[in-house]
Amino acid sequence: MTSVEAPLFPPTLREVLLRPRWLGILGIALIVAGVFAWLGQWQLDMAIDEDPVPIEVTEEVKPIADVVSPGQYLPEPYVGHRVDVAGSFIADDFLVVSSRHNEGVEGYWVTGQLRLADTEVPTSLAVAVGWTDSREEADSVAAQLNADAPQDVALTGRIISDEGVMPPRASQPITEMVRMSPAQLLGFWHDADDLAVYRPYMASESALGSLDMIVANPPTEESSVNWLNIFYAIEWIVFAGFAFFMWYRLAKDAWEKEVEQFEEDYPEIATA
Repeated sequence: MTSVEAPLFPPTLREVLLRPRWLGILGIALIVAGVFAWLGQWQLDMAIDEDPVPIEVTEEVKPIADVVSPGQYLPEPYVGHRVDVAGSFIADDFLVVSSRHNEGVEGYWVTGQLRLADTEVPTSLAVAVGWTDSREEADSVAAQLNADAPQDVALTGRIISDEGVMPPRASQPITEMVRMSPAQLLGFWHDADDLAVYRPYMASESALGSLDMIVANPPTEESSVNWLNIFYAIEWIVFAGFAFFMWYRLAKDAWEKEVEQFEEDYPEIATA
């Protein structure tokens, strides 16, 4: 039998890293890191709006159909855009929304269901038609408008996203609302079968009855940088680096095991 000559030294880390197996795993790590790097670049591209909508654009009055369609969420660049609408209010659908502020003063909005004119299917928009600091006056105006709902009106106002539904407390009437939510108002509207409804609402620039005009300021110009997307981009870069770290860590673990095995098999060489 021929004896196997003992190696003079254990393998070095460099030798292990250059073995075909670990070079192949490195190639896989490169592919994975490349995908992560591409995703990071994509997030960076999404983070920077190179063509933001100028703030003055929201002050140009447009037909509501040019800004948003029924059932769709309001695109971010058009939140607060001035729009015009025409139609008739539905009787018995004027409701009061509380916790409304006008130039820092808390009060109430009166809202109604405006059935838009000249639409292929029945289409409605929630409209806030005025503000008051008195709940008694708000209820009184709502009752008057419910008894004699304005017809064939043309209104201009700002289109604003739904604020979300907040159910009333157990001690409050079911119609008590503290948020302007067309989704919640729809639950109280009449003649709502097969109805197309706008998700956002409109704050009218003209008040009905004895109500005060709602002060709806133009939207503030926001940064064209989306920091959340930048955070995601950094995450993808970290993931790309982690792919290389995992390759190195696995290869080093394999090398350390080989060194330990060498020391067990050839103690006289390891201790020399």
